[in-house]
Amino acid sequence: MDWSELERKMVDYRRHFHQYPEVSHEEVKTREFIKRELILLGLTPLSFSGKDVAADLQGTKSGKMVAIRADMDALQVEEETDLPFSSKNKGVMHACGHDGHMAILLGLVHFFVENRERWSGTIRFIFQHAEEAVPGGANDIVKNKGLEGVEAIFGYHLWQPLPTGTIGVRSGPVMAGADKFRIRIFGKGGHGSMPNETVDPTLLAAQAITQIHTIVSRSLHPLDQAVVSIGELKSGSTYNVIPDTAYLSGTVRQFSKKISKQIHERLDKILAGICLSYNGRYELDYSYGDSAVVNDEALCFLMKEKAVELFGEERVVDIDPLLGSEDFSCYTYEIPGMYTFIGVGKDGSPYGHHHPKFDIDETMFVPSVKLISGAVIDFLERSRCDANNISNNLRNSSTFN
Repeated sequence: MDWSELERKMVDYRRHFHQYPEVSHEEVKTREFIKRELILLGLTPLSFSGKDVAADLQGTKSGKMVAIRADMDALQVEEETDLPFSSKNKGVMHACGHDGHMAILLGLVHFFVENRERWSGTIRFIFQHAEEAVPGGANDIVKNKGLEGVEAIFGYHLWQPLPTGTIGVRSGPVMAGADKFRIRIFGKGGHGSMPNETVDPTLLAAQAITQIHTIVSRSLHPLDQAVVSIGELKSGSTYNVIPDTAYLSGTVRQFSKKISKQIHERLDKILAGICLSYNGRYELDYSYGDSAVVNDEALCFLMKEKAVELFGEERVVDIDPLLGSEDFSCYTYEIPGMYTFIGVGKDGSPYGHHHPKFDIDETMFVPSVKLISGAVIDFLERSRCDANNISNNLRNSSTFN
């Protein structure tokens, strides 16, 4: 494998995607570019939802099927990096690394096409739309049988908080589930000089915000991890008029549906109590989102071993659970999966994900291909037993003794 040539290709891919970002559900030109590249590599593009791009590649021998997924969508962010390949689409930017994710997955396609003799089975490459949306594009792929026949799935995130060359792994829950809620509070408007004749929805909203922020500290078990945040508050349109309504929206991050339900119920009680006290009324729309991303223990063991082999034990860390969410959870809910964090923290840059000056370290593209391809090949070559026994199969392998 000519790694320097593959690196050049991946850098070119990444910079093309970075210049022409597209937001969730609108990844049209991105999709067409990927299709053309897959065809040039001898693969037949397919789509499960009409918005994703996928392709299957068979090895030289029969075996199990494994999937590798990358996300395609960008964010509504005005870029401020001043890079020579900055976004040409005003107000849209690849500010989360998805441009790099796609470049790496295309690099993996190159690798597996050139090295078919090294592995058995089938690899499904999934370029997924709308990861940043709620619900995310993974839901569409799962509903349309995108995981049919797939035994395991691998995903990854180029991660700015980790220094370049560091790999973050964790077994079990690794990224939180995300719910969202909308609250409309109804009062009675009137003149700002006569609040006694009104039911002030702004006051009710303020009371609600204060009490909502006590849910985690006073209603959940101290060992339960969750975050409840209000991101939007709208009330009134001028300084001297008390409005009729106020509007709130927010997010809940958690690691179990049980906690989601507890928070939903507590929200309802808080709003009911406040509105009863002030003669208002409310509507609560609570949307249960994706589950937490849960890494399979055996796949995590395999990935960690491969990472230690390639990067050294000192560069492989057990990453703490993150309260950010990822619709990769839709896959890990259905089949065993492994979501890996690849450090690309560039020269100590302070600009994190979703920042207009966010950037990634492109030198990690080739190491990423080596890591993920190695783990995938190990899985395919060591999983000739029943999927339920893969954990024992991996641990009993002499390679890991």
